[in-house]
Amino acid sequence: MTTTPASPRADSVDSAHSAAEAFLRDFHNRLPGRQSVNMEGAPSADGRTGYQLLAAEVAGARRVLDLGCADGALLEVLAAAGAEELAGIDLSEAELAFARRRPALARADLRQGRAQQLPFPDDSFDAVVSHMALMLMNDVEQVAAEASRVLAPGGRLAVAVGGGSVKGEAMSLFLEIAAPYFSAVPPERSLPRLGDRRTRTREGLDELLTPAGFEPVSWTTVVIDMGGAPEQVWESLTDAFYDLAALDENQTARLRTEFLAAAPFLLDTAGRIPAGMHLNTATTRLR
Repeated sequence: MTTTPASPRADSVDSAHSAAEAFLRDFHNRLPGRQSVNMEGAPSADGRTGYQLLAAEVAGARRVLDLGCADGALLEVLAAAGAEELAGIDLSEAELAFARRRPALARADLRQGRAQQLPFPDDSFDAVVSHMALMLMNDVEQVAAEASRVLAPGGRLAVAVGGGSVKGEAMSLFLEIAAPYFSAVPPERSLPRLGDRRTRTREGLDELLTPAGFEPVSWTTVVIDMGGAPEQVWESLTDAFYDLAALDENQTARLRTEFLAAAPFLLDTAGRIPAGMHLNTATTRLR
């Protein structure tokens, strides 16, 4: 029997995707639990976090799967909201170990793996969620197909994706100062490409999800605020942006100095600087 060899382009794409997943796995193995601390301290105007906003989109679902569950922060919110059977999948074993230490997740089915190859039977869940993770995934059509497969008929899919910084606030300032540093990173230290840009727009998600059997998404945008004292904001932003992993210690130190020198211009009377970020939530249902 003969086989058709993979094309050089296919091999290149597979290699890039593997590099991206290896980077994400290693990053989160080094810093488990860090990013959820930022999200839990970043309320929207009504006081709810991104996790709480996303959990509300699948209210009443009894069986819920979290794609890219990390340290289990969203699953814990879902447990508190009444979900009875919880499952999560993530690339990082260190994040999963963190999640397993949460008492609310003692019976959750937490597995290391890829959202493109879910280790769950068909029709296993009433809802699938993903908080700031789908936008980092490659082969997103396969993720959509797998989400469709494991959802029961009529099941809901809800995802939260970043929508950019609020102009005139600290996150926008950080990105402006950091841009020359990021653009000067040599090729050998550059990060692999993460995710598919279509996941960041309503139209792009419909393009990805409709062929997998989902209805057009509903779309909401809120602002969450990661603000605080300048040093606190610096720490939260350095945890939030993967791009910093490409900088060396001297570059990071210079960037920190520049940011902290500029940040006081944003201080309010309470000694706090705002650091708003748009968070988009997309929700759909399996036809």
